[in-house]
Amino acid sequence: MSTAQILNYEVIGHGQPVVLLHGLFGDLDNLKGLGRDLSEDYQVILVDARNHGDSFHSDHMNYSDMAQDLAATLDDIGIEQAHIVGHSMGGKIAMEFALTYPERALSVIAADIAPVAYDPKHRHILDALQQLDLSQVKARTDADKQLAKFIETKGVRQFLLKNLRRDDNGYSWRLNLDTLSQCYGEISGAVRTGHYDGPILFIKGGDSNYLQSEHESAIRERFSNLDMKIIEGTGHWLHAEKPRVFNRLARSFVENHSRT
Repeated sequence: MSTAQILNYEVIGHGQPVVLLHGLFGDLDNLKGLGRDLSEDYQVILVDARNHGDSFHSDHMNYSDMAQDLAATLDDIGIEQAHIVGHSMGGKIAMEFALTYPERALSVIAADIAPVAYDPKHRHILDALQQLDLSQVKARTDADKQLAKFIETKGVRQFLLKNLRRDDNGYSWRLNLDTLSQCYGEISGAVRTGHYDGPILFIKGGDSNYLQSEHESAIRERFSNLDMKIIEGTGHWLHAEKPRVFNRLARSFVENHSRT
């Protein structure tokens, strides 16, 4: 039974629609640099995935549900077809959407992700976030000090702490950490089998281990019209590390596969 609902979204620009999908622990701001670039010529729809940002919280979280969420959201906006761009978890949502609704995906860009199951490499982050004592947080610096005991990299901590919301009662998480933890196996899992013969571009971070040659068979089982680009000198956060290169690759691909 589907639990699909309309997602929180923001629309900028006019033209052929392009959807931007963030990764795990992110929100619709993550790909806004690309969104602003594309909005000069396209209608850009930035969305918060379920249990993220300002979207609804649910006890369920798998790629089938998230693809249906996107379909319901596009229906709400009145969009039949769109280019779909996603990073990491968002890339898996993009692939699942194209495999489920192939007639609705004009093209797909999957940034540094394959349609395969991954080891649960973010479990320590979920554990760290759940162990944060928000009652002791009077400012974001307090949360950062607590998180630093578990996560060494300051940039990662700053990214995660964007998910803190402050109101009159203090700080709370925008993320639904309980569901993310309970459904982490499904979030780490593979996207559905099936076939999408539309154009898809995989963009790999040159220093990242998320896209490997061993994933080729799983990719080709699902996608026949594919291209691959590598951005050298970048890790998993390729869109943030070399935004001009990433934006240029994404724009070029969308332009090449836009309806005339």
